[in-house]
Amino acid sequence: MWATRSIFLAGLLFAVPAWSVSKSELETRIQQLERKLDSRGLVELFEQVSALQKEVQQLRGDLEVQAHEMDSLKKRQRDLYVDIDRRLHRLETAGVQGSAPAQTGTAGLSAGSARSSVPAAGVVLAPAVPATAAATPDKGTATVTPGATLDPAAERRDYDKALVILNELRYDEAAAAFRDFLKKYPGSSYADNAQYWLGEVYYVTRDFRAALEEFGKLLKQFPDSPKLPGAMLKMGYSYYELKDWKAAADLLGQVVKRFPDSTTAGLAQKRLDRMKREGHIPAK
Repeated sequence: MWATRSIFLAGLLFAVPAWSVSKSELETRIQQLERKLDSRGLVELFEQVSALQKEVQQLRGDLEVQAHEMDSLKKRQRDLYVDIDRRLHRLETAGVQGSAPAQTGTAGLSAGSARSSVPAAGVVLAPAVPATAAATPDKGTATVTPGATLDPAAERRDYDKALVILNELRYDEAAAAFRDFLKKYPGSSYADNAQYWLGEVYYVTRDFRAALEEFGKLLKQFPDSPKLPGAMLKMGYSYYELKDWKAAADLLGQVVKRFPDSTTAGLAQKRLDRMKREGHIPAK
């Protein structure tokens, strides 16, 4: 740049007859030309900086829009997930209630309703004991009074409340709500769902060890739950995040083997294929 400027100034000097301009005038003209050239360079530099600032602002705006869209997509996805879970549970509950015979008084629960341990409205639970024992109960025999009857409406309300908190992405509060629900209604027909969502809270917040613990409880306490495939899948995912490749492959393989035609099995197989491509497990 300086070489170009020198050539330009030299050309101007040679273009002017030396005998018509004094030395001081030449120096003055040179200084004026340098100031003009410097001013033009500063203007160009300022314009470039301004253009870059505009581009950065535009990029920031685009990023904010994309971040907002991502948050909206995540919320819609979770809303859909929760809604599907509610509908499935309603179908499961309706199937159980429809298969159970009508019971009153202290009659024992049928096999279809034993899993839920929640009576229909107006039914009072009592221990199934022989008639003679009921007439003269032992001191150690526990009895259930009408005041101890479970309230199905309150139970459902508490479960829905915990789901709403989860849907609002208030994860700490959701974990506490599901824990309180499981403590308050240990025999609830929603207990397996609550246990699953408790594990899901920890999985979403990337506390994978806590997620493994809660999903593991579901496997042990509710081996017949419809939530079992999902819990096993998330356990496999959690082991993957913890880089326990062997445990991850084992859980995901069990999902594929035990539930071969399910969507969950398809997801498990995709993760297994990914692990093979990444070299975590040998390709067969």
